Amino acid sequence: MGLDISVMIADWSWLGEVAPRERLARLRDAWYAEETGLWCREESAVEGEWERPGGPAGAFFDVYEFRGTCGSFKAHFWAGHRWERIRDHADPEVRTGLDTLLCGLIWDGPDDEAPHMDPGFFPDDPALFYGVLLARSPDSVRELAATWEQVRPRLGGLRRAFTEQAAVPGAWVGHFDAFTDLLEDWGRVLTEATRRGWGVVGLSE
Repeated sequence: MGLDISVMIADWSWLGEVAPRERLARLRDAWYAEETGLWCREESAVEGEWERPGGPAGAFFDVYEFRGTCGSFKAHFWAGHRWERIRDHADPEVRTGLDTLLCGLIWDGPDDEAPHMDPGFFPDDPALFYGVLLARSPDSVRELAATWEQVRPRLGGLRRAFTEQAAVPGAWVGHFDAFTDLLEDWGRVLTEATRRGWGVVGLSE
């Protein structure tokens, strides 16, 4: 089946009302609650849109549906791989910006050591932290959103390099527009989280 990912923005203040070891459970319980309406839909969620949960905890988090991913982490993994193929051909400022953005979200970086979680808010205990692929605080989200706004207008300059160095027709994120679509979706997540002063969490179930 492969690794899945559900990306959501969440109110850090609401999560911070409970002890660190209880915060992830609080978010998961809110997400899984029948009152949200997320688990009894007759139609699939709309890609590129937010799912607005109902219920008493629905005001504290939202879920984003990425385009062209079917909820799989593979698209995000392969976006990082495509970036590895073209980063040496990118303008230095774009390369620095996308390195920062992707290392902060989904890519392990050139040394395979990039962390995708800010320390301290959730516990380090693996038994309590299972399935968390991404956890970024409101401060980190603001910084990543600012980086996104800097690189977004210059993404078009990567098209030729992507086509020549990284395109794989029919594969995950195998063409340039799929690559930029994924980045733009992450930009929407970061922008909305920043607007609300919330954090970003990516969960695998």
